[in-house]
Amino acid sequence: GFAGIAVGSTMTGNRPIVEYMTFNFSLVGIDQIINNAAKIRQMSGGQFKCPIVFRGPTASAGQLAATHSQAFESWYANCPGLKVIVPSNPYDAKGLLATAIEDPNPVLFFEHKALYRSIRQDVPTDYFTIPFGKASLLKEGENITIITYGAGVHWALEVLENNSDISADLIDLRTLQPLDKEAIINSVKKTGKAIILQEDSLFGGIASDISAMLMEECFEHLDAPVKRVASME
Repeated sequence: GFAGIAVGSTMTGNRPIVEYMTFNFSLVGIDQIINNAAKIRQMSGGQFKCPIVFRGPTASAGQLAATHSQAFESWYANCPGLKVIVPSNPYDAKGLLATAIEDPNPVLFFEHKALYRSIRQDVPTDYFTIPFGKASLLKEGENITIITYGAGVHWALEVLENNSDISADLIDLRTLQPLDKEAIINSVKKTGKAIILQEDSLFGGIASDISAMLMEECFEHLDAPVKRVASME
């Protein structure tokens, strides 16, 4: 109901935000998201835009059952017409959310449950935006590229802080659709190795697409196979 009402309201000039208690519940409105929100602009020949934001918690946290612990970012990133955003920190969350609200297209904004109460950061009170499709290079190194997003950023940071001998580029994707392919490719061409980290299960995740892209674009620069790290199937 929320999803359908919001999609309809965009056609009268509104910019609604639909908030899910957890993105697992977005499956109930997936027809409105996939077949309505993502398609209106194309099916109306550009007559109608769909500036709508679907936002809410994603993935796992303490004391949650299987139906509340899923990660659907790669599902939605596979649908033409949708933009998919996964911030890893409060500063990015504010700037990317402002961009999402301004965007004339439907945006899915995933906020990791475990980060709500564990990550703190000073955020400017002034209004600011962060462009989509621009990854953040959090650490620079020479030996390997680590590509991740959301809570995976903090897992990677912890490993690097506890293993100072690892010289790595750490890339926080921030947005999965659009994807900053240039940042990924340039880093892997420099380091010659890549690990892609996601909380989603291994098969069919965003890591699979990035791995395939690196094999196509960086094969002659790779010194080892691309490694995907993910949850159990």
